[in-house]
Amino acid sequence: MKSGETNELSSENPTSSTGAERDVFATTHWTAVIAAGRGSSAEAEVALEELCHAYWFPLYVYVRRQTPTREDAEDLTQAFFARFLEKNYLEKLSVQKGKFRAFLLAALKHFLANEWDRASRQKRGGGVAPLSLDWQDADARYQIEPVDNSSPDKLYDRAWAVTLLEQVLRRLRDENATEDQTRVFEQLKGFLMVGTSAIPYGEAAARLHLSEGAVRVAVHRLRRRYRELLREEISQTLSDATQIAEEMRTLFSAFAN
Repeated sequence: MKSGETNELSSENPTSSTGAERDVFATTHWTAVIAAGRGSSAEAEVALEELCHAYWFPLYVYVRRQTPTREDAEDLTQAFFARFLEKNYLEKLSVQKGKFRAFLLAALKHFLANEWDRASRQKRGGGVAPLSLDWQDADARYQIEPVDNSSPDKLYDRAWAVTLLEQVLRRLRDENATEDQTRVFEQLKGFLMVGTSAIPYGEAAARLHLSEGAVRVAVHRLRRRYRELLREEISQTLSDATQIAEEMRTLFSAFAN
């Protein structure tokens, strides 16, 4: 997903919310982790691992920007997760105000500061593999990114935003998994990121053998559901529904030059 494709989404009103949306916070992954507090629970451990598995790539981008080789970045990222999932890092949650994105980066910075102070380190988490991560795909994604002199923090936020949008698109694709719906989705998904005035409804209608009116309705529904899933996905990484608008602004600003 290209960073320049987010203009239409960022123009949506990020402050609107519904009762159903607020209800999501009763069961989000991050609230389950926070609820564990300084203790531990099976629910919190599963929720934390799911969040880490979904959002590990931005951490790899952060580390890769500051290491000379792919292997070093892999070793450090995997070692971080081994430590993160093994130790009780939850005791510092209050400092990050319930934002998983900020908490995860702060934990990584602390870990790296300690690692770089040592003369040697354990490779790939000392043989511990807490998460099955696609290193080959990760570095391929990192290498195809345009040359960028942004800070590692900026690159981290941008990679986080792209990962989040990819998660949403994947969920939307899964919801349209029937044969007929998949055909329509694949033709119309490109319109999710552009202004309404730029959508060639007539061309899409001809390709799908539908009326232009039917395509307009389908695009409207698809975009509406995309926005709902986007807000829901963001909520999974927050502990407070009032933070959604702020987090959306932060993530979309990561695409600004």
